[in-house]
Amino acid sequence: MASGRPVLVVTDMQNGFVREQSAYVVPVVVDLVRRWRAAGNDTLFTRYLNYPGSPFERFFGWRKLQDAPETDIVPELAPYVERGIVLDKLIYSPFTTEGEKLFQQHGWTEPYFCGIATESCVLKGAVDAFERGYTPWLIADACASHAGFEAHTAGLLVVRRFIGPGQVITRARIPSSLVVATERS
Repeated sequence: MASGRPVLVVTDMQNGFVREQSAYVVPVVVDLVRRWRAAGNDTLFTRYLNYPGSPFERFFGWRKLQDAPETDIVPELAPYVERGIVLDKLIYSPFTTEGEKLFQQHGWTEPYFCGIATESCVLKGAVDAFERGYTPWLIADACASHAGFEAHTAGLLVVRRFIGPGQVITRARIPSSLVVATERS
């Protein structure tokens, strides 16, 4: 499965996106990041920042995630964020100008996507990776939607149509060379 240079793209695991419907994914992602990093692999954390007058504010009337603590990455990931790469973005996708430079600088060719929200930022990142010639993987059981399970399921359906059904995997299908299997790190 893994043939390129992998990166775990931890999408928008921010306080403002963790709600009752998505909170269950926090310990799942923390465990995945811990095991991924223990195997010596790169991690990219994205952080969405809304702003006054953004399309989200203009078209949806959505004014959240403009300030801390909503914009902060969940505290459970803090030890990993401090030693990782954080990409601030104003759009759904990590493929901003800065994000594209990061992919080129690090030689990342095989992004594994997890995080919040399956049907928007996670999906858009995977689709953008696909369109740029990368080999994207979406880790279905390490994603969630703050809009609920129906939105998560819809996102999985759509992403399978965009990047291929075989590119949507579970944590159990991540190649063993990319994650440490034990509980120790």
